[in-house]
Amino acid sequence: MVSKVLGVLILARNGDRTEYLQDPYTYAPSFTESTALGAAESFQLGSYLRSTYLDSSSPLHILDMPLDPSHPIPPNQVHVHAKSGGEGAAIFDSSIALLQGMFPPTPLNKVLLANGSTVVSPLGGYQYVPVEMAAEGGDHELEPWVNCKAFKKHVSEVYASEEFKETAKNAQSFFGSVHDYMFGRPATLADIWNVFDYLNTQLTYNQTFAFRLPPTLIEQARGFANYKEDAVFSDKDLGGIGNLAGRTILSPIIKSLERIAFEDDPLRVLLIESSYQPFISLFHMLNMMSDNRELSGIPNYASALSFELLRGPAPEMRDFVRVKFKNGTHDEEFHTVHIFGHPEAVVPVTEFIYRLEHHAITDEKQWSSACSTSWFPFEVGASTTSKSTSMPVLLAVVSLFAFCMFALSAFMKNSLSKRAQRYEALRDTEAHDSFINEKSHLLPA
Repeated sequence: MVSKVLGVLILARNGDRTEYLQDPYTYAPSFTESTALGAAESFQLGSYLRSTYLDSSSPLHILDMPLDPSHPIPPNQVHVHAKSGGEGAAIFDSSIALLQGMFPPTPLNKVLLANGSTVVSPLGGYQYVPVEMAAEGGDHELEPWVNCKAFKKHVSEVYASEEFKETAKNAQSFFGSVHDYMFGRPATLADIWNVFDYLNTQLTYNQTFAFRLPPTLIEQARGFANYKEDAVFSDKDLGGIGNLAGRTILSPIIKSLERIAFEDDPLRVLLIESSYQPFISLFHMLNMMSDNRELSGIPNYASALSFELLRGPAPEMRDFVRVKFKNGTHDEEFHTVHIFGHPEAVVPVTEFIYRLEHHAITDEKQWSSACSTSWFPFEVGASTTSKSTSMPVLLAVVSLFAFCMFALSAFMKNSLSKRAQRYEALRDTEAHDSFINEKSHLLPA
């Protein structure tokens, strides 16, 4: 029934990288960097997206995109946003590798100069697609849990739940077995992300470690990590704080759907390169797991969630959304997933927006409200991340307040002094005038 693809929104996870530790309570990040394997995974994903949506022979070729595969992509048709916090450097590298696969070099990427000569872009016509990243100081769209008081409280509540405690009790045998391979690193269910990431990184890049690690430990670590991360980044309430990662990313998704549907807007492709957390929240918010329990947990490296905007046939010409998921490079193609419990593969775009727009967080003020964090710029609790930084900021705020009070006091004192001087001058003038009037009465007429 639906034939035309008006545009696509792609949420892609970064490719492989070096070990990445996270604080189990605040999710404060550690340093990591991309690897050649990760770049290859992201490049492969980009090549797949190109063959799916940009190849003129594909039934899903995006409307109004160039039919000639060697034609440079108009920059106003593509918007790319990469996460800047946490794994930011590795995620940015992954976005570049994906774009290299999606928009490869072409000799047609050239310019004719005024002197008649032609210059082809470097590397055989490399296409430089701009990548947007949040300014330094926090990426509340793609990493909204950082410095969020309400989310930190949510994490503590997850760890304090009876279900989590029971799961931790059942995991004692695993943690006893993995202890000797962690070399002093914490091995608890709260730290299971770091346990899994360490084992997985060593298993990928350290051959000696790979030869010694018992074969079932990595599967058990992944299973417990899936449970914990799914519990932390989801919520029973669609607008709950556990779904924060999905609620903030909904804003650019909904806005881009509206832009693509508007015929006068050239946008056709939105690419968001991020980490795994938004995937988990969106899986829950879109009710994708009712028929796909395997989606419960952490998506693989270079996974992609696609939102296709489709135009139905005449006479109605209605627009629809179809959601697809590809779980990493080992998953050969996109799989259509049903959302909101719909029996059909497509959902009217109006229904998609209606169900979700009231739960989307669209600006800094809404984020502050959801996180129980003041958006007043001098709020100490909202602008500090550790005890080491809170005292200097507090002293700065107190000093600023004291200076303002001193300036106000000096201003008021000076104003009162001037008023007193004017009052005294007025009294002298009135007395002088009175004296003159009395003297004038004594003069002969």
